[in-house]
Amino acid sequence: MVKDNLYEPFQIVLKEVMDKCPRLEHAHSFFELVYIVSGTGKQVINKTKVDYRAAHLFLLTPEDSHVFEFETPTQLLFIRFTKSYLGTNGQAHETLNRLDNILRNARHEPGCILHLHADRNVVKAIMEAIVQEHEQHGLYHEDLLRHYVNTLLVIVARNISQRWPDAIHEGSDEKAVDILHYIQSHIHEPDKLKADIIGAHFGISETYLGRYFKKHSNETLQQYITNYKLTLVENRLLHTNMRIGEIADELGFTDKSHLNRIFKKHRGMNPSAFKKEKS
Repeated sequence: MVKDNLYEPFQIVLKEVMDKCPRLEHAHSFFELVYIVSGTGKQVINKTKVDYRAAHLFLLTPEDSHVFEFETPTQLLFIRFTKSYLGTNGQAHETLNRLDNILRNARHEPGCILHLHADRNVVKAIMEAIVQEHEQHGLYHEDLLRHYVNTLLVIVARNISQRWPDAIHEGSDEKAVDILHYIQSHIHEPDKLKADIIGAHFGISETYLGRYFKKHSNETLQQYITNYKLTLVENRLLHTNMRIGEIADELGFTDKSHLNRIFKKHRGMNPSAFKKEKS
């Protein structure tokens, strides 16, 4: 598979309206925000197929593979940036320096990453400003583009962070945030989500880990892991064509019956009924 590299901190590419995607499936060594300026079709990320339409925003992290399947003429805006870019941005340094781990967690949630409805209009305005500045190359062109991109990244991080417990936010104890990052990064690996393994990773006892996590998140470690998994199950059901058995395998459930039982216990209906109702 072709793998693209980026040789500058960030890059903005606005494509012309196209009838067919010019690229086959490929991967990146950098982060890439893909904004749908216009058009409809399918975005295939790591073999997961999701719908796209105008104003949708997708995030690709390093090592992700993707390809587009156009259904109508489509125009795309790409904002590409390296990991090093996150730590070199003046006044926004402290915020951006923490985005790397947050951004990586987006790969578990297919579909548009803008969960907050109000942010969609803000992002649309920022994207229009980026396109205008990119095309006109006015005074302070580079500075303005960096500020626009930095603002966009903070909005993206806020939307991704909506998956955190309400009690945890950007001002929370750093270790609590790190534990959340660890859980989200290893959500497909049940053996790494055991309390003793997480405790050993962070150098704290299993007993203290439980009390510490409950204090900072208002839910137990196992409750958070279960709820996060079920949130991902919901995303798979609503935004992909994956079978329930495939979702169970991906997220570490024993089998389809195990997933059905846990989902019904916490959501009040089985996965098939949930998909039918929400669709």
